[in-house]
Parts: sequence; structure tokens; C-alpha cells
Amino acid sequence: MLTLNVGPLALAVSHVLLFGSLLLAIFTGWWIGRRAGRNPEPNLFRLLLFAVLIARLAFVVRYLEYYQDELWRVLDIRDGGFMAWPGVLAGLALGLWQAWRNRELRRPLGVALLVGVLSWGGSHFVWQSLEQGTRLPEMALYDSQGAPVALSDYQGKRLIINLWATWCPPCRREMPVLAEAQARHSEVTFLFVNQGEGQGEVNRFMETTELGLRNVLLDQGGRLGQHVGSRALPTTLFYDAEGRQVGSHLGELSRASLAHALETVHGDP
Repeated sequence: MLTLNVGPLALAVSHVLLFGSLLLAIFTGWWIGRRAGRNPEPNLFRLLLFAVLIARLAFVVRYLEYYQDELWRVLDIRDGGFMAWPGVLAGLALGLWQAWRNRELRRPLGVALLVGVLSWGGSHFVWQSLEQGTRLPEMALYDSQGAPVALSDYQGKRLIINLWATWCPPCRREMPVLAEAQARHSEVTFLFVNQGEGQGEVNRFMETTELGLRNVLLDQGGRLGQHVGSRALPTTLFYDAEGRQVGSHLGELSRASLAHALETVHGDP
């Protein structure tokens, strides 16, 4: 499961786990500090913002080459470009320092931090383990000419599946990034699986883009998105040569975030 549906909203599971851990930490801090009238809630919010900032800066520094020509993209966090553990460790260190300096806040803030970090780390580990235990589904789709294509036909080398639609602005924005990667990485198969649209509509759109994308497939019922548990577009799935899902990315990919996905999931490209 990649998204959690709340009415018309599709929330990323990773975001739900993060904010659920924050709420648990806030409740813990309030409960422990209630008798002394010391609630660490403001500290926890500030520490979260600090951790997110460090996680973004760590990502930018690691992939600085992709931002040098367009520095404004450093502020564009829609690509999901964060390195979690530098942010977690920096936020934890700052929180422990604040707790050490303030005796009255020491216990509620220290315990709240411990609970928050452990709950986030544990739930994130379980979620990733479940996600990486899934396999490439046995499913028949159609190519741009209407001929049936089985996903299992592509098993045998590393596979990246991008779920997209013509009406989706972030899908269109990331297409040049994926087209460039498809041309560069011949060792990886890229599939562009349209969700819920017809053959004529998709073919007309591809003709206007002139990106030269290969392996454009049609999934008019949106079955693949439902199968992997994602109702948000774009969604990108990563599989190894044996057909095991080894990663996913919800939302728009930038050159930096795609490079990160290729390195961490498939090894150095």
C-alpha cells in the first residue's frame, strides 16, 4: 500500500507514519509533563521542521550537480528529495541538547523524542519490508496499438514502471526526466503505464510531446494502481530482475530524486 484514502484525499503512507509518530510523541510529552505544567509540544514541532530542513539540505548537497543550473529547484520539495536519517539524527541531537539544558523539560521532551523516533523508525521499517515483499503482478495490459502485453514479459532485468495520466500536471512535468533516463540507462526497462484513458487520447498526447518514449502501455481500468495500493499520480515503481518490488516513489520525480532512486534501489547507475 502506497496511499491511504481519506474520502477524496489520497495520503502517502510515509506521510501518515511521520505525522502519526509526531502525534504520539506530542501525547507522550504532554502526559509525562502534565503534572509539572511542562508541555514540550512547541519544541517537538520546531524539531520536526529542523529535521526536515536538514534532510533536504543533505539531499541537495549529495546531488548538488543536478541543482547547479537551476538553483531555485532547491526550494521545490515536490520531488520528495530528502535524506531521512541525517535529518532524524540532527533533530534528535538538538532535542537532547535542549532537554539537557532545561531540567523541567528534560524528562517529557526526552521521552517524547525517544517515543517519536522509535515509532517512526519501527513503522517505517515494517512498511518498507512489506512493500519490498511484493512482486511484479501477473497482469495483461495493452500497447499503444491495442495489442495485449503481459507485465511478466518484462521480467529478467531491472524495471521501472511509471503510472501516469495526460490530465496530471506533475506527470507531464516529470516525463522529460524519465525520457532522458530511458535513453541513458539501457540496462533498465522503463514502462509508462497510462491509468484510465483510451488509446486514441494517449496516442494523440504522445504525438504532441515528441519525447520519443518507448514502452507506453494502457491500463484503462487503472488496475495496476489499485493492485499496488496507489490512487495518486504520478507513482513510480522499482523492480529487480527477479520481479521483486524494491522501491517506490509517490509524486513528481526530478533528475536528482530519480538519480537517488536508481542509486539506492538498483545500485550506482
